[in-house]
Amino acid sequence: MMGNLKSKEKGNPQVKKIVDRVWERFASTSEHRALGVQDLYCAILLVYNDINKTLPGPFNDPPTKEEVQELLKTYDKNNDGMLDRNEFNAFIETFTKNVSARVSTNILLFSFVIPTIVTLARPGAEQLPLLGPAVKRAPTPVYSAIMTMLIVFAGSQFRKM
Repeated sequence: MMGNLKSKEKGNPQVKKIVDRVWERFASTSEHRALGVQDLYCAILLVYNDINKTLPGPFNDPPTKEEVQELLKTYDKNNDGMLDRNEFNAFIETFTKNVSARVSTNILLFSFVIPTIVTLARPGAEQLPLLGPAVKRAPTPVYSAIMTMLIVFAGSQFRKM
């Protein structure tokens, strides 16, 4: 199963910058301005590393070397064992199809959905026999932070199932 990283059809501008920078780094050292399987795998790892450091959201697992080798066969249109710039872009797009959607979803969740749930749940939490007094005394930022962490933790546990 290819790494769990993907971007929208038009692509994420941040992802495009990362891909362009990685391409230039590897292609500039290649006499053919094309990447073989070893350079391609290293480039994929760098792209994933930069995306994981740059974009919000969960860690994105890179594909295995075997997955890269298999997809190289699909995207190497002239069958020379290497990817030129256009082939590389199409190859990378395979792995980056939903980055924009995931980033947008995370922004929506953390900017609107979770804060709304936390705010609406406070009056009910204040009525709980054991926790109510602590919730009433807790400053709003502390209450919000704790509830957000609980929601995120619960969501991550649910995704694992």
